[in-house]
Amino acid sequence: MIYVCLFVAFLLTLTVNAQAQTKKKMSPQAKGAIIGGAGGAVAGGLIGHNVGGALIGGAIGAGGGYVIGNEKRRADEKKRRAAWRRAHPKHHHHYTKTTTH
Repeated sequence: MIYVCLFVAFLLTLTVNAQAQTKKKMSPQAKGAIIGGAGGAVAGGLIGHNVGGALIGGAIGAGGGYVIGNEKRRADEKKRRAAWRRAHPKHHHHYTKTTTH
């Protein structure tokens, strides 16, 4: 059983390496899903002692990793927008309604 878990983790590692060689930046969601899926598959296989446990653990880990990666992306975007606003104060203003009589 441990060999199945190690094999799944090895395949996921190959997937990460193959994607890294394309010179295309991987999103935080994808990184989180891959890392979570690999960790969940190994943990599920060790706890459940069968392939079903590894598959369920991998699916749950991938879902959790995606959510964590998405939150990281959102936090990074928020920081980047705040830094841009500090660097460009003239562009960040509130519009007010003006009425003419």
